[in-house]
Amino acid sequence: MSTTTTGAQGRAAVPGPGGPADSPAPAPRVVRQRRRRPGLIALSVALIAAGGLSGALLFTASGQRSSVLVVARDVPVGATVTEADLAPASLALDPLVKAVPTAKKAGLVGQRAAVALKAGSLLSPGQVTAVSLVKNGEQLVGVALKPSQLPASRLAPGQKVLIVSTPDPAQAAGAAAAGGKPADPVPAPKTLAATVVAVGVAAPATGVVVVDVAVPAADGPMLASRVATGAVALIVAAQEGGS
Repeated sequence: MSTTTTGAQGRAAVPGPGGPADSPAPAPRVVRQRRRRPGLIALSVALIAAGGLSGALLFTASGQRSSVLVVARDVPVGATVTEADLAPASLALDPLVKAVPTAKKAGLVGQRAAVALKAGSLLSPGQVTAVSLVKNGEQLVGVALKPSQLPASRLAPGQKVLIVSTPDPAQAAGAAAAGGKPADPVPAPKTLAATVVAVGVAAPATGVVVVDVAVPAADGPMLASRVATGAVALIVAAQEGGS
């Protein structure tokens, strides 16, 4: 009877499911691990942070608003500005736009409107003055003037002018019919000193401009009657200290 050796060399090979019994087993697959680059990661993070910061700065600059004053209701020229006439508003303004901060509201109350203030408009520093353009004892008269009745230079509030009474065409025609002599001396025209308070916009069809002037109260009715006839003209008075 023979003896069978059961050592390692004598063991029978178990055939695999897909090949012969003596085919070697495939080597395990090695997954190569990617190499990390800390410098590239840090650069990416820095670029993302810089982009976010620049976007935030751009948004802040474009959306920056200022607290300024606007006109809450109409205020006629020369009228005293009250607290109810002004209101705060938050606006994004160009640096070239002159506006009045809301912090200066208390200092403006009690001053006078240098021009007519319209409700909803932005208040600028030059529209309010501590000096009244229509003083006590004066009246405000609107003078309608054709282009030929006023100088070509632009008038401004506070400017000193003279209102000149020109010959009335109807009266001149009546005097000629009554036998008036042309050789009679012509009297000097009557003039009235006035202060420009506001200048209107020229009418599109006629070019007539209404100029509001402040005159002594005693001369107000007379000037209004002359204006009604159209027999007036306006000239700019000489500046004090001028040659």
